[in-house]
Amino acid sequence: MSKIRVLPEFLANKIAAGEVVERPASVVKELLENSIDAGARSIEVEAVAGGKRMIRIEDDGEGMSSDDALLAFERHATSKLQRSDDLMEIATLGFRGEALPSIASVSRLVLETRSESGETGSCVEIAGGRMQSVKEIARSRGTTVTVRDLFFNIPARKKFLKSESTELGHIVNCITQYALAHPESRFLLRSAGSELFHFQPVTSAAQRVFQVMGGELANQLIEVQSQVPVFYQEEAENDQFRQYREEIRVSGFVSKPEVHKLNRNSLFFFVNRRMVRDKILLHALNEAYRNILPAGIFPVAILFLEMPFREVDVNVHPSKVEVRFRHQSLVHDLLRDTVRKSLMQARPQASFPAAHRLSSEMEADSPFDAPAVEDLPLEATTQSTPSVGGAPPAFGLAPLSPTPSSARLPFGSASDAVDSLQVDGPGTKPKQPLHQDLAIHREPAPAGSSVDERALQSLSAEQRSAMEVVPLGQIDNSFIVAADRGALLLIDQHVAHERILFEKVLKQRETGGVQSQRLLLPILIELTPRQQVILENIMPELESCGFEAEPFGRKTIAVKAAPADLSTADVQRLLPELLEGLDKETQALNLGRLREKIAASIACHAAIKVNTPLDQAKMRWLIDALYKTQYPMSCPHGRPIVLRYERHDILKAFKRI
Repeated sequence: MSKIRVLPEFLANKIAAGEVVERPASVVKELLENSIDAGARSIEVEAVAGGKRMIRIEDDGEGMSSDDALLAFERHATSKLQRSDDLMEIATLGFRGEALPSIASVSRLVLETRSESGETGSCVEIAGGRMQSVKEIARSRGTTVTVRDLFFNIPARKKFLKSESTELGHIVNCITQYALAHPESRFLLRSAGSELFHFQPVTSAAQRVFQVMGGELANQLIEVQSQVPVFYQEEAENDQFRQYREEIRVSGFVSKPEVHKLNRNSLFFFVNRRMVRDKILLHALNEAYRNILPAGIFPVAILFLEMPFREVDVNVHPSKVEVRFRHQSLVHDLLRDTVRKSLMQARPQASFPAAHRLSSEMEADSPFDAPAVEDLPLEATTQSTPSVGGAPPAFGLAPLSPTPSSARLPFGSASDAVDSLQVDGPGTKPKQPLHQDLAIHREPAPAGSSVDERALQSLSAEQRSAMEVVPLGQIDNSFIVAADRGALLLIDQHVAHERILFEKVLKQRETGGVQSQRLLLPILIELTPRQQVILENIMPELESCGFEAEPFGRKTIAVKAAPADLSTADVQRLLPELLEGLDKETQALNLGRLREKIAASIACHAAIKVNTPLDQAKMRWLIDALYKTQYPMSCPHGRPIVLRYERHDILKAFKRI
């Protein structure tokens, strides 16, 4: 008896659905592509429960006759390929004829459609791949597809779906991508009875970018445009060959170097208006920004490649998101050189990579992708780092050694008057000289910081260590120089204060004593559709950390209260950056990690900035408060706070030993 048998059609469709339909966003993608291929200029999408319960897509495309509506559910039935040579020049988004039968095999699907020439429309109902009913209906030209109970007959697939907000976020991303590629069409997304976005038709890509990304980001983008010719030769009559010329064009927008993103969510590549993920294009963009952006930081890019259809093969991946180029090097170099030239014409000032990385991170740019210090092994937090200028240190530089855990105090709060550290302006006291003798003995401490030796004995180890550190002055109003038992310390004042505030916020959050301030005037912040979804998911935790916000229109929120340490400008920067950092992987983190990320973002924005002069009392307070924290050696993002030059290293550097 033969062991090989032909699979039943319904089982073959379920297997095909495993390749095509991964999640609700996959359904939206396939149906959107059908609508766009049908010439739709208005597309409305509705999602219930993140698309798990229901997805409805309505368009005003050319529609189908009753015969075509039935034939569309046959496997590999398509109107977009006529002969095998058409595979070499695919001009449509869909072409395999697998989407509708695959979706219908794992859901309860209703198709309603009417063509321009049809007197009546058709309604086809299918559940789990089995035809339920076919009837005539009255409707306008176009097509409406309703998909309910996705994976109702495959529980094993259904349980792997994520939360409703996560799945809705994927749908938002999918529709946003097609909206960017087709500015001439109208896109509307509804969820839970409200509109998430409504993009009206526009005449240019720049206007659609403004709609999707918002005016603030759109103003930070640089337009790019270039083209290169490609030549073809084909056989003509009488064994003659005809040569002709076509072009590969690159256009779109990239961000200025000062616009930093912490993930690749803002990179959009379109090939013949098809959204793709391609390593060649990503590498070309990275090369264009080489020595302009530091590693781990990404730009915003919306790039369109237009080329002859024969130059690209889109039939290399079941979901059609990967492509293969006929001339990879040509496409790579064109994209790289086009973006690089546009950046150079905009005259960005590139810094030395190490220095650029330090300065950008010490500003209010919280790198959420970095692991928390508590999750790192001790060796990872005690490695030496480059000096501020980017060059390696001349002699041994080691971060401050951690205090033994047995000697650590629980979090201690400084007095309210000093804790709300106000920075002096032009009247700041002169800095202490940096040329004091560090060789054998310590010079007397500056006024106001002398220490009684007997009093030192009654203090804890942390307090003794802090009191023995004598602040001497600042470098560049950014780094505190201090002496500690014959050693020289360099303290990054921004990340030191960041560590202090980070633990303060966590402690207040645990005890329910978060200090919040009501704002005189609400702060209005414009969010992208994806940021709105993420905000709804984390809003309870934000409220517990002192924020109070409510919707103000369709794309804007009004912040009415914020943590007491934050200024208005800090709040305006913090929320968009926080939401940008919470990508799809971060949303899956537990509540504790989410709480730490929010606390780290609040601390980073509220901390003392670089280029801030501090007087002796404020440096003294900062050092004392730092030594009271649980982890005074690293900031919440893993960067060292203190660099220590031992006396032996100083003598060796001066050739004294």
